[in-house]
Amino acid sequence: MKLVVGLGNPKRKYQGTRHNVGFAVLGELARQFGTGPPKAKFQGEMVEADLNGQRASLLSPLTYMNNSGISVQAASSFCKLPNEELLVVCDDLNLPLGKLRFRARGSSGGQKGLGDIIRRLGTEEFSRLRGGIGPLPEHWDSVDYVLSKFTKTEIPDIEEAIRRAAGAVLYWASEGIEDSMNYYN
Repeated sequence: MKLVVGLGNPKRKYQGTRHNVGFAVLGELARQFGTGPPKAKFQGEMVEADLNGQRASLLSPLTYMNNSGISVQAASSFCKLPNEELLVVCDDLNLPLGKLRFRARGSSGGQKGLGDIIRRLGTEEFSRLRGGIGPLPEHWDSVDYVLSKFTKTEIPDIEEAIRRAAGAVLYWASEGIEDSMNYYN
C-alpha cells in the first residue's frame, strides 16, 4: 500500500495556481488510475488507485497548504504505513518551470506544506516529488507568486510537466525512491 499526497489549496479560486501543482498531479493520477470516486477522509479528498499493480491512496489535503500535515498525519497513522511508502508531491519555486526532482528525505526548502508535514510527522524521512514553478520574478513577493495562475505561454509547459509527474509517481510506486531519483533527477 502506498500513500501519495498532492499539496495545494482547496476552493475554486486556487485552481490553476502555481501552489496547486500537487493537486493537479493527483487529479491526473486519479483520472488515469483511480478505482472509484473521491471520498472525504482525513480532512482531505482521497481516491483509491491501482498504480500498475500497486495499491495506492491518493490524498489531497483540504486543510490549506500550511496545515497539510494535519491530513497527512491522520492518513498515515490510520493506514499504519512506514514512511518509505509515503510520497508527497508539491510545487517548488526554486526549480525552473516544469523541472521534476525526487528526494528521499530532507528539509522543507521553504515549502510551507512540506514544513508542516515534517513537523507533524516528526521526521524528514519520507519521499517527495517537487515540480518546478520558478524562478521567482524580480519584484514579486513569493506568496503572491505561488498563488498566481500560470500565464498562457506557461500553460502548455506545466500541463506537460503534470503528465510527466504523474508518470514519475507511477515509476516511484513500482521502482522505489532511489531508482526514481536516478531516472528523473
